[in-house]
Amino acid sequence: MNGIRQALRDAPDYPFVPLEAPIKLDQNESGYDFPLSLKQIALEKMLHTNWNRYPDIHANTLQQKIAARVGWVQHGVVVTPGSNVLIHALAQAAGLGQRMLSVSPAFSLYSLSGKLLGAEMLEPALNSDFSLPMDDLLATLEQYTPGVCFLAVPHAPTGAMPSLEQIETLVHRASKDWVMVLDEAYFEYSQRSHLHLLEQHPNVCILRTFSKAWGLGGVRLGYLLAQPELAVNIQKILSPFNVSSLIVAAAETALEHPNYAETRVQETILERQRVFAALQNHPTWKVYPSAANYHLIRTQDAKRAHAELLERGILVRKQDSYLGLNGCIRVSIGTPEENNAFVKAALEL
Repeated sequence: MNGIRQALRDAPDYPFVPLEAPIKLDQNESGYDFPLSLKQIALEKMLHTNWNRYPDIHANTLQQKIAARVGWVQHGVVVTPGSNVLIHALAQAAGLGQRMLSVSPAFSLYSLSGKLLGAEMLEPALNSDFSLPMDDLLATLEQYTPGVCFLAVPHAPTGAMPSLEQIETLVHRASKDWVMVLDEAYFEYSQRSHLHLLEQHPNVCILRTFSKAWGLGGVRLGYLLAQPELAVNIQKILSPFNVSSLIVAAAETALEHPNYAETRVQETILERQRVFAALQNHPTWKVYPSAANYHLIRTQDAKRAHAELLERGILVRKQDSYLGLNGCIRVSIGTPEENNAFVKAALEL
């Protein structure tokens, strides 16, 4: 083990222990599988693909289709097997030997990526209402350079949505020595994009994923949007041919038939509102508003709530190890039937 960097040996594992349950509401996935009819179309694409040949070096054809879908330039799109890969790449590109800024709590992979690289982590605490600590963030952006700043919009794991004015203020304040990363993993559910900021700021990039609204978590595909110069430099970090032809076939099929995802997003938003309203009747739990496809809920005892729901066949995620989230669990929005079962069980606890 002596040859392994100390920072890597000291870093924790990704904080997830897989469990099985009939109703799985612990990973913010879509409650619906990719439609069978589209799976068949994707399989036909795969059958007509030469599996003995390497795919496009940078998933170029898929880049073009994503660019057309979102309204951005192709050379400003970077495609990888999951947006997690892009988080690690951005940490290497702008955090290695420099600084990484986020908030606490936040998506754990931001901090984990920094710790793996031995980067200096700057993580001001969220306010008690889960709003951004604007004064601390602005002061840090001014005081320290260079580095990379990760902000999830909507925030994970709370589901809180910073105002557009707050995000624009942070982006405008950051010098060109900061790479500003807006993680839009749940933007379909928040119905707010920050694409306009890319046009004015060459140091800003956006992360998106096919794992949530598109129902392709098992396929593993994410992408970055940025001005071409930044995108090209991030691409250098990534291995060539890292997106397989099989992944491309599934993603292209989804992009060619987007109505299924759009319909499910609207259903999920309605279900999110319904679950929120139903939990207002709980005598001791507090459910927080969310702009994502999950709710954060504060209970009297997260470990007990998690265990008692699991006894009823419902798997949720404990979040009580995070700063300021004592007693909290996080619950994905599933199908109406799954949500009904969760609400019924919750109101019995």
